[in-house]
Amino acid sequence: MIKNDVRVLDGLTLTIRAGEHTAILGPNGAGKTALISLLTYDHYPLARSDGPPPVQVFGADRWEVSTLRSQLGVVSEDLQREFVRGHSAGRIRGIAAVLSGFFATKGYLTYVTVTPAMRQQAVEALARLGAGHLADRFLDEMSTGEVRRVMIARALVARPRALVLDEPAAGLDLVARQHFLELVRGIARQGTTLIFITHHVEEIIPEIRRVLLLKRGRILGAGDKETLLTSSRLSQLFDESVSVENRDGYYFARLAEVETS
Repeated sequence: MIKNDVRVLDGLTLTIRAGEHTAILGPNGAGKTALISLLTYDHYPLARSDGPPPVQVFGADRWEVSTLRSQLGVVSEDLQREFVRGHSAGRIRGIAAVLSGFFATKGYLTYVTVTPAMRQQAVEALARLGAGHLADRFLDEMSTGEVRRVMIARALVARPRALVLDEPAAGLDLVARQHFLELVRGIARQGTTLIFITHHVEEIIPEIRRVLLLKRGRILGAGDKETLLTSSRLSQLFDESVSVENRDGYYFARLAEVETS
C-alpha cells in the first residue's frame, strides 16, 4: 500500500483464521489503521498482474462493500466520531445507529427498508451489551463509553463473522475502559472472531492468544503472545528498553528503569 509516494505497508503477509482472536500491536505510525483499511475495503492495495490477489477477506478478493460490512463488523474512534457529530439528516439516536449496521451506512436510514425483524435484532443487540436504555437517546447526549456500546451493537447487529476493533478503548477513562474490556471478553467467548488493534499492551484481553507486532509497515513478529509479549520483543518494537509483567492473563509493559551514575 502506497500513500503520498510512501510505502505504508510492504512485504506483509498475514492470515487470520476463523476463531483465531488476534491482536495487532504497534507504535503510532506502524501501519495498523492502514492494514485495517485494506481489510474493510476503505482502501485498496496496488493491483498486480500475476499471483494471488493481494487481499482476500473470507476467501474472496471482490466484495460489494455493504455486503462485506454485514459480515465484518468494525468499531473505531474515527467512525464513532462521525456518528456523534451527526449529518445533514440530523442527530442520530442509538437505535438508528444500530440499525444502520444492516446497511453499512453511518446512521442514515433514508431510502432503506427497516423490517420488524431488523428492529427486533437491534433492540436485542443493545440489550446484550447492557445498553437497551440508550435506544432512544441521541448519541451526542451520551458518554464516550455509552456511545462505544452502541457502536459495538451496530457492528454485531447483523451477526458478523468477525469484529474489528481499531483502538477501541481510546477516549475511555479507567473505569469505562475496564468495563469495556470485560464486554469484549464476553464477545470473544461467544465465538465472534476478534481482530484487536492497539498500541497498549494491557488492552490485550486473555482470550486473545495470537499477536502480530507491526513496525514501520512490516511484521516484526507473529505468533502466540507468550512468545511475543516479552521485554526483548517489545523493546525492539518500541525502540526503548521495556519491561513486561503478566498478571492473571493480562500483560503490562513499562519503560525499564535506567541506572544513572
